[in-house]
Amino acid sequence: MDLVVPVKQLDRAKSRLRGAVPGGRVGHRALVLAVVLDTVTAALAAPGVRRLLVVCEDARVIEALRDTGAECVDERGLPGLNAALVFGADLLRAGDPHSVVGALQADLPALRPAELAAALTEADGRRAFVPDRPGTGTTLLLSAPGGPLAPRFGVGSAAAHAADAVRVGADLATLRRDVDTDADLAAARELGLGPRTTRAAQVACGAR
Repeated sequence: MDLVVPVKQLDRAKSRLRGAVPGGRVGHRALVLAVVLDTVTAALAAPGVRRLLVVCEDARVIEALRDTGAECVDERGLPGLNAALVFGADLLRAGDPHSVVGALQADLPALRPAELAAALTEADGRRAFVPDRPGTGTTLLLSAPGGPLAPRFGVGSAAAHAADAVRVGADLATLRRDVDTDADLAAARELGLGPRTTRAAQVACGAR
């Protein structure tokens, strides 16, 4: 199974986390990049994940991921998240048209490899998705083998994906805990943040 992970330009990503750490723009970029690195590293360690392609629009992301084993492409100008995911899925499918491809959000700093693997096992080759913690968004979308990814991320994406995909991962807390706000970051810390996010977010989470 191959994954696409979309990453925005660092200065525009995760705007609601601005101010969560000291250091202004530099501190914010460091936090966002730490979250991406912990997410990608955990995903690559999950049994069943073969390739992981990061579609980004920031050379700093590519440099930071250089030694992780992730593949990266800097593709600027795509019209939004869903377009970036389709672009990445097409690249992955070029060499294996019958594979399963998935879209994984880049803001899962508490992700455990075993939980991602459990979602893949539960999907069992079906088109499937994992909702976020509130149940309205989506953290992981999987195609059927050789089937279209057909991402519908955005407001109400869980309901949109449920129209033709099975919901999995109800008990996979670290896979469902994406981070958009200070409160999300604190909740993810309770689950156990990855090492890079732990360092970047220690002030935000009250470890002064």
